[in-house]
Amino acid sequence: MEGIKLGLVELNWSFFFQIANTIILFLILKKLLFKPVSEFMEKRRAEIEGSIKEAEMKNVEAEKYKSEYIAKIEASEEEGRQIIRDAAKRAEVRASEIIKAAEKEAIEIKQRADLDIQREKEKAINLLKDDIASIAMLVASKVVEEDLNPQRHNTLVRKFIDEVGETRWQS
Repeated sequence: MEGIKLGLVELNWSFFFQIANTIILFLILKKLLFKPVSEFMEKRRAEIEGSIKEAEMKNVEAEKYKSEYIAKIEASEEEGRQIIRDAAKRAEVRASEIIKAAEKEAIEIKQRADLDIQREKEKAINLLKDDIASIAMLVASKVVEEDLNPQRHNTLVRKFIDEVGETRWQS
């Protein structure tokens, strides 16, 4: 049986066997090769999509942590500034307390010094009165040229000095 020749292709039994073989080969390759390759490609596509989704979720989570850390850093910076403000206030209060204590101590020292001065002044006045009494007694004994009882004379002079001294020292 000779086949009909249509241009370059000759229609005969071998042509139909080649078409049948090609279809069978295509079906076998589809079953053995195309299907596993398609399944592999689908799995790979699913894995890639999963990885992309996981990466997006991790990016969202990272952004969340980043914003939390930024908030924590800002809070700690504010806390640091508050600690500095509190320390400055405590330092001012302490400085004020030290100044008040120093002023109080200065007033006490001045009062003690005034008391010491007053005591020394009174001591000097009493010593001066005693010296004046002794001098007055000597002068009186020379003036009178008579021996008076030294005890009586001393009492009179002291009385005189006390009366004159009191009025003079007070004014």
